[in-house]
Amino acid sequence: MARETSETPGRLKQIRQAYIMTKKVDTKIGLIIGGVGLLTFGVFLAIGFLIGHPIYLGILGFIVAFLASAIVFGRRAERAAFGQMEGQPGAAAAVLNNIRRGWSANPTPVAVTRNQDAVYRAVGRPGIALIGEGNPNRVRPLLAAEKKKMARVVADVPVHDIMVGDGPGEVPLKKLQVHLMRLPRAITPAQVTETNDRLRALGDLLSKAPIPKGPMPKGARMPKGGQAR
Repeated sequence: MARETSETPGRLKQIRQAYIMTKKVDTKIGLIIGGVGLLTFGVFLAIGFLIGHPIYLGILGFIVAFLASAIVFGRRAERAAFGQMEGQPGAAAAVLNNIRRGWSANPTPVAVTRNQDAVYRAVGRPGIALIGEGNPNRVRPLLAAEKKKMARVVADVPVHDIMVGDGPGEVPLKKLQVHLMRLPRAITPAQVTETNDRLRALGDLLSKAPIPKGPMPKGARMPKGGQAR
């Protein structure tokens, strides 16, 4: 009981913080969720009077109105959060960090540039998704290079390259999660686990590669297994 009591204020504080953050971007959020709740409750109550059960429909309407308001608030809060993150480095990582079940995503980029452009990787039933964010002219070569690497390591798994942005052929940040969830399934859960294990092993192998620290001597070559970006 004490644990439930201590968790409740935490949830209420999170909701309050989410509302304050959303209101900064969506100034009409209070009127909208209030209007949705009142309209839903009013419709149920009116139906209750028509069929002679105002109390029963009133209680049901109150519950449905609360749920409807919560859903609308959640969607608008998510949209406001994406609006604030859009264009900032690491925005795609934040989306991947909160992705729904079915995907195994690492918020750490698998490739980066000096300008903070990045490529992230996620594995799920559709296969491997490579998500790029930043300047398209710099990111697309990174995506192409990672796609070739995946083809060598896991040739039997589909690889989807996704560019986050608002340009032609790009996926807006706010639609990234939905885009990933709608990709057609192509591999089994066992293959997802196997693919994750192989990619993890590849990452461990590259991290242990004998890459020299500091400037390389003139004429020296990169050791096998290391790749400069």
